Amino acid sequence: MECLKQCEAMIAKGSLTFYSAFRSLPSPRRQAVYVIYAFCRMIDDAVDEPEQSPYTLGELKEQFDRYEQAGGHFIWPALRWLFQTFPALGKEPFYRQMEGQQTDLDVVQYETMEQLDRYCYLVAGTVGEMLLPVLHDNPDEKVTEAGIMLGKAMQIVNIVRDVGEDRRRGRRYIPKEWMDRAGYCEGRLDSGIIDESFVRLIGAFDRLARDWFARGLNGLETYPRESACCIEIAARYYEAILDEVKENGYDVFTKRAVVGGARKLTLASAIRVKYTGLAPAPEETAVS
Repeated sequence: MECLKQCEAMIAKGSLTFYSAFRSLPSPRRQAVYVIYAFCRMIDDAVDEPEQSPYTLGELKEQFDRYEQAGGHFIWPALRWLFQTFPALGKEPFYRQMEGQQTDLDVVQYETMEQLDRYCYLVAGTVGEMLLPVLHDNPDEKVTEAGIMLGKAMQIVNIVRDVGEDRRRGRRYIPKEWMDRAGYCEGRLDSGIIDESFVRLIGAFDRLARDWFARGLNGLETYPRESACCIEIAARYYEAILDEVKENGYDVFTKRAVVGGARKLTLASAIRVKYTGLAPAPEETAVS
């Protein structure tokens, strides 16, 4: 189907990290991941890149309400295929994803970790909920909780990596209570100052993310082997961004932490051998 090829083109362009991690999935799981990514990308772009988005967030929701009849964009036949192919997948996580992205229009700074945790669930934990019926044949409550946790871990990495970019957009995701605990003030954040207190602050998020990654990878043995392999590759790619932040001297204001192809190849090779005995082709680990 042409609409599925267009979804694949979106993930290949928008996130080579996820594309390279999931491209070895068998069909139709692979195409389903591409469709989920494409729609989530459209939701995100409606908020962060509205001038380039074909829909506003409100229009996306209206169209999604009646996706069975919606037209005018390849995402709608792709979603029809997705829900028909994976009937266990519900619409609720997609609505919660849109709720989370709406938050970015309404809330520009966070005071408590409790608030941030809720946000991480809405914008990233929901992606875990979307992917579970695609990647797992019969996810139970524990597997579902782990999938949500993995999504939230990845969102913490996004927050750490994008501190400077988000600040330039007028947003602060790092909770004020954690800044106070580390002894880092708002003025230093505005000035992009990297000092001992900032290192303590980012270190706290580093530990949180790694703990959530560990919890998120629990239960992989219950997945089909191909799914488990791809999930762990994606998780390790993302976790490695934290190492890049450290290697950049915690400069998340002027540098973007990117995991290079060589490091991705090393990570993917070890994981691929673990699950299949086969190493990935070098082109699967292109730099994103």
